[in-house]
Amino acid sequence: MKKVDSIRDFFKNTKHRKPTLIFCPRCCSPKIQLSHSLDVWLTPKQYYCENCGYLGTVVMELEEDPEINQDKEKEENALDSDKRS
Repeated sequence: MKKVDSIRDFFKNTKHRKPTLIFCPRCCSPKIQLSHSLDVWLTPKQYYCENCGYLGTVVMELEEDPEINQDKEKEENALDSDKRS
């Protein structure tokens, strides 16, 4: 039963996953985009960096940590309740 629960959790998280920011692995620039419009459909995604000229399939993604977001929400709620008092 644990396997089923872990599979459900996986699909819940991937289903509601927000788009992430991507960066060039060479220069860390956010000015990276798909090199061609057919890369998604016909071939693997290949990215081009406007800053350094990198061309490749590897990019860095910045994902937000859900635990950090929950901590921020708790802090904001505590501040709001303090302001109301």
